[in-house]
Amino acid sequence: MANHSDRLRLGAVADLHCTRKAADSTRNLLSAMAHDTDVLLLGGDLCDAGLPEEAEILAREISILKVPAVAVLGNHDFEAGKAPEIIEILSNAGVNVLDGKSCEIYGVGFAGVKGFAGGFGEKALQPWGEPIIKAFVHEAVEEALKLESALAGLRTPNRVALLHYSPIVETVIGEPPEIFPFLGSSRLEDPLNRYPVAAVFHGHAHRGSPEGVTKAGVRVFNVAKSLLQNIISDAPPFKIFEIDGVKDRR
Repeated sequence: MANHSDRLRLGAVADLHCTRKAADSTRNLLSAMAHDTDVLLLGGDLCDAGLPEEAEILAREISILKVPAVAVLGNHDFEAGKAPEIIEILSNAGVNVLDGKSCEIYGVGFAGVKGFAGGFGEKALQPWGEPIIKAFVHEAVEEALKLESALAGLRTPNRVALLHYSPIVETVIGEPPEIFPFLGSSRLEDPLNRYPVAAVFHGHAHRGSPEGVTKAGVRVFNVAKSLLQNIISDAPPFKIFEIDGVKDRR
């Protein structure tokens, strides 16, 4: 664990896609994160095929660390229809798995939600036409409302948001433009602009851009593991973000 009296170091990564074959690399990455940071943030796609046995591998590695962990699920974690089991396995290992909820660690508040797709700005999908289109948009709206509720429930001086899907288009640039609507939703941006947020972390856009800002100037980081591997050549692929003025380190 990092040791700074009034500075909290967050270690963030997404899209671990944990499998039995990748257990060693997952262990090495998590160990490096735990050595250099005070809190681990895992931004979804924790498992590769959404299988409980994949979650058990990840849970085993996290349980031996002495560092708090916060996570959200990603789309891969829903693939096998076992998301509730994945949440239970990780929660039993001490991971704060957030889905429209929040938690407080060392005096910093963390709000988490998976998020959803739908596109950005004027090009975002609208709830018009067939019922299935309306249901798709409704899912994005519901995820944004869950994020707002989680942020509103925090009373900490510093708030951090953890997502899987992107809330802004800037951090998906680099992916084929045709799939932008499936990588995030600007509906997720609105709550981030209404509440003071120190930083936002997400994944999902493996070939996107590492950083952007919301319309209100909130910093957003794409911490997809494969993206970080491409831009970090001399260190393990995770993002370190520091929050100053943190006094409660109990």
